[in-house]
Amino acid sequence: MENGAVYNETTEPEAKPPRPRYFGCTLRHLPGWRLPAKAVQTLFSFVAVTCEEIVEDCSNCGGLYFFEFVSCSAFLLSLLILCVYCTDAYETLGEDKVEKL
Repeated sequence: MENGAVYNETTEPEAKPPRPRYFGCTLRHLPGWRLPAKAVQTLFSFVAVTCEEIVEDCSNCGGLYFFEFVSCSAFLLSLLILCVYCTDAYETLGEDKVEKL
């Protein structure tokens, strides 16, 4: 026991420091064509909301209100998806909870 054979090194070697993320942004979860497709979807839904707001007068506004609801919902949900998949929220929530969401 006096020769030190009982005691082994207990510390692990230092890992490389992680690459810095700007604002917690990562593109790891939306690879390939999925990120540009989601960005274009967000842009088109924002343009739809903006175009709907330009209309000042309408004779039958039921369809316009439905279009406003759908385009605004599409914009907010696609923006939420971009935020979840492109930030640290994906790791924070966990893959199973994101799949349920």
